[in-house]
Amino acid sequence: MPETIFEIALVLLLIVLNGLFAMSELALVSARPIRLQQMAQQGNRGAVVALELADSPNRFLSTVQVGITLIGILAGAFGGANIAGELANLMASWPGIGRYANSISLAIVVGAITFLSVVVGELVPKRIALGNAEQIAALVARPMGALARLATPVVNLLGGATDLTLRLLGIRTVTDESVNEEEIRTMISQGAKVGAIDEAEKEMVDSIFRLGDRPLEAMMTPRLEIVWLDIHASEAELHELMRSTPHGRYPVCDGDLDRLLGILQVKDLLTASLAGQPLDIRAVLQEPLLVPESLPVLKALERFKQSGQHMALLFDEYGGIEGLVTLINILEAIVGDIPTETEVIDPPIVQRQDGTWLVDGLISSDDFKEAFNIRHLPGEGKYQTLAGYVLFMIGDIPTT
Repeated sequence: MPETIFEIALVLLLIVLNGLFAMSELALVSARPIRLQQMAQQGNRGAVVALELADSPNRFLSTVQVGITLIGILAGAFGGANIAGELANLMASWPGIGRYANSISLAIVVGAITFLSVVVGELVPKRIALGNAEQIAALVARPMGALARLATPVVNLLGGATDLTLRLLGIRTVTDESVNEEEIRTMISQGAKVGAIDEAEKEMVDSIFRLGDRPLEAMMTPRLEIVWLDIHASEAELHELMRSTPHGRYPVCDGDLDRLLGILQVKDLLTASLAGQPLDIRAVLQEPLLVPESLPVLKALERFKQSGQHMALLFDEYGGIEGLVTLINILEAIVGDIPTETEVIDPPIVQRQDGTWLVDGLISSDDFKEAFNIRHLPGEGKYQTLAGYVLFMIGDIPTT
């Protein structure tokens, strides 16, 4: 009987060891490298070793697999050969089942070991590992690293056999550890769902990602809507234009928008006026920032930073002015519309009482797709706005 108790205790110990291996494996595999790096910078030696194991996981995983396999074999051997025999001897004297004692005892022992192996040796440890991956990885990394070094001969043998088998099967094992934009978006969405990231932060990050794929023409003020000053206009005409369409900056041209002279900052004109100087727009003009309409938004942002300008005029392949973009336009593409104190912004998308939708034709195709959860529109890249999409689809100017 003492021998049987020892064997039962040994089987239980093997199951617990199996759980430790399973917990260590899942913790090191699922631990976030960024969090481990933070722990390592704070002086956690275990996190340093965990990062080393994560960088070359094959040796560690092979060691864990060897350990789990050996534990399974030993637990089965002790449970099946010895404990089941003792239980059969005990059940042999029971009336009605004595002749089936060996089969019943074996089924009971195998069932009990299987149940404990699944619950104690797999499910519970893995649940713990998923809930505290980084902390457990840092805790078990050093002993598991030492065990991996001790098992090097066996691991090398198994690794060589595995590589040879894969080559014979013609399978190449190339791991791609790069993270793409879609994976980052998914991580941010998951963070927003659990409350780790604010919804506003998620929206801004999504907007920044969209900026990387958009040209300036997708957010420009089109040529027909540009408010510009004629250098030959009278002082009264200039005052009336500035009063009716107040802006901080104006393009100044010589009779035509394509004959651009420079950019006027209203504050420079006001400073000269307060100093008692006569009105001289040419004296306060700034060099205009000219960029191609196809320039990506993020590259245009760099041009803004380099030039110190807050306004850029967009030209097409023929050299004509096509539109205007300001830093505020780029900022609004990230955080949404920023109205001035007197400005009233109408929503670009409105659902009417009859269930139909009223949509501003100048809304960008990206914003339109996002609003209606559309993944793809025909002919993308050939237009930038909803109006452009409509013209592309019907091939003519629509009439009422």
